[in-house]
Amino acid sequence: MKRTHKCNQINSSLIGQEIAVAGWIHRRRDHGGVIFFDIRDEGGLVQVVYNPDLEDTFSIAESCRNEYVVFSAGIVRERPEGTVNDNLSSGEVEILASDLEILNHSKPLPFQLDEYTSAGEETRLKYRFLDLRRSEMQQNLRLRSNASTYLRDYLNNKEFIEIETPLLTKATPEGARDYLVPSRTFPGSFFALPQSPQLFKQTLMASGFEKYYQFAKCFRDEDLRADRQPEFTQLDIELSFTDADEIMNLITEMIRDVFKKTLDIDLDKFPKITYREAIEKYGIDKPDLRNPLELLEVKSLFKNCDFKVFNDPANDEDSRIAAIRVPNGKSLTRKQIDDYTAFVGNYGAKGLAYIRVEDPSKGKEGLQSPIIKFIEDEIIESLMKNLDAKEGDIIFFGAGKRNIVNDSLAALRDLVAKDLDLLTCEWAPCWVIDFPMFEKNNSGNLTPLHHPFTAPKCSVEDLKIDPLGALTDAYDVVLNGTELGGGSVRIHDQEMQKTVLNLLSIDDEEAEEKFGFLISALQHGCPPHAGLAIGFDRMIMLMTDSDSIRDVIAFPKTQTASCLLTDAPGQAAQDQLDELHIRFHGLEKEE
Repeated sequence: MKRTHKCNQINSSLIGQEIAVAGWIHRRRDHGGVIFFDIRDEGGLVQVVYNPDLEDTFSIAESCRNEYVVFSAGIVRERPEGTVNDNLSSGEVEILASDLEILNHSKPLPFQLDEYTSAGEETRLKYRFLDLRRSEMQQNLRLRSNASTYLRDYLNNKEFIEIETPLLTKATPEGARDYLVPSRTFPGSFFALPQSPQLFKQTLMASGFEKYYQFAKCFRDEDLRADRQPEFTQLDIELSFTDADEIMNLITEMIRDVFKKTLDIDLDKFPKITYREAIEKYGIDKPDLRNPLELLEVKSLFKNCDFKVFNDPANDEDSRIAAIRVPNGKSLTRKQIDDYTAFVGNYGAKGLAYIRVEDPSKGKEGLQSPIIKFIEDEIIESLMKNLDAKEGDIIFFGAGKRNIVNDSLAALRDLVAKDLDLLTCEWAPCWVIDFPMFEKNNSGNLTPLHHPFTAPKCSVEDLKIDPLGALTDAYDVVLNGTELGGGSVRIHDQEMQKTVLNLLSIDDEEAEEKFGFLISALQHGCPPHAGLAIGFDRMIMLMTDSDSIRDVIAFPKTQTASCLLTDAPGQAAQDQLDELHIRFHGLEKEE
């Protein structure tokens, strides 16, 4: 047995030649005594015809079913008139088979492998080896492979060096729970799987490797969503003797390069937006700039309003009142508005006020809203002027605690744009810059917005005086409302690093315990450096227009961080636990 061609290589240039193919039976059809197979391999499909004149071959064909693995040989011929399939590269021809061999049988499938399948995700993940046969999944993973090749080529040509960092390491404070691995040789001690290579790549900069990259496996034990997995891949990049602008220019060029080579797409400019501007205009630090809707702050207009719903947040420094004007939003039905009200409730909003603009020239008489009667005429007049309200518009309001208003209106903004088909282009990248250094957690303590190794844009003295007012040299690259990656200029000065850690209530002893090797590297001539990590899975998800990163990862986990294919996580044998000095307390181990 020897295959001569892939299925997608068979075309009219081979007419009259004897060839051989191998693959899976994608479809089997019996037409009046003649049997047709669509044979599929990784390249594509080809139609093979089995004639009853060849009894032995035909008899084998009769016994075959979908997804049998077969080898078949024959003569390439032109398809009969009217049967050409323009959707296939082999659609002008077919193979008149003279030989057929069954290489393996298949049980009936739990779901059909058509281009679209209604099988639930749970079934698909349980039978992932079948799901991966689907053309959509094949294309996704091939695009992923191509993209990684282009990215490597780009960085190699820029004289970056690929260096692998450890997977068994020490827990570091990076915002998520660690996956811990018990040590057999050090009873009671644990390795941590890395949430990122952050400390190691900074150490590499101190070691004199000025340009590093790695396709790094990272692990975070956190609640999952469509764009999260417990283990994921990021493209990790770090440079010495650089600044934020050089990094952003490099990454902009790299992303443009991979999109052009992989998808033949020319990405437009990457505008820079400050964190403050993003929050004020879009309610979120990863805005979808394809969406023309914006949030407008109208808090000042309601300071003297008698309507308590607006008056209270108008006079609270921790609150905000923002409006979204939706041009021609009159098409929205009352049911849709009720659905939007329930939707923002998921983000903590107590309601959703709105005003329909029927005729702005008539003042209140030209507006329709349940709240109009509670708001003074002069406020309404100022509001319509500030929002530049037009006939047919609808205006939505969010009023309350700043974070709730931002979260709810940001989500509403995206939903309305989707419902009304408002997106202005296919791709809209941007950079978000000037992030705050710190924020306060629920306990009132300082916590880093990124991580404690990000460099602030101020001196040590100014940072001590006003830590909440400090901005960082951090930058996130955003595409279509998805954060592709983030990075920063790093702290390379030991005094600045000590100050940041102290502000986070991490004293010298704790710092030495958690990341002493990095502290030591800073003390021994560490150069200025900066870096960034691209969420590679997220990038491929966007490039393939997939709804979830699970569709661009060969063997992903579910939203409960389990693998349905292998039934992981599983229980360990008692002798394994004994070797690791592990006993269960408060949890009975199943026999």
